[in-house]
Amino acid sequence: MSETQPPRSILRSIGAVFLGMLAIITLSLGTDVVLHVTGIFPPWFQPMVTTLWVLALAYRIVYGILGGYITARLAPQRPIKHAIVLGLIGVGLSIIGTAANWNQGPEFGPKWYPLALVVTALPCAWIGGKLRSDR
Repeated sequence: MSETQPPRSILRSIGAVFLGMLAIITLSLGTDVVLHVTGIFPPWFQPMVTTLWVLALAYRIVYGILGGYITARLAPQRPIKHAIVLGLIGVGLSIIGTAANWNQGPEFGPKWYPLALVVTALPCAWIGGKLRSDR
């Protein structure tokens, strides 16, 4: 027996994933801007020390979990499935970013950083979805 979703449910599913992704991107870039403006991060496109890359990864992990939570919260049904879709999109975008910037120089960070983004995208989204669904 096949399940069909009404169009409204499909739009809510797309919206849930989109809003989770929007939250991650907005919070990540917003934090980047604040850290650059306050002088914690060096000016844009200047090399950073490893500890600052660790800091960037840390808040992106938190925001990835939050994005998964938001997606699961807004999902019309099967919240973890929606969070996993968000995580898979994150993996895809992270792979594209890694490929595009792999040999661009030290201002784009150490090689481990984009790889860490690829590896953490799916688990973070899943954790966020799980936190929401366990309530």
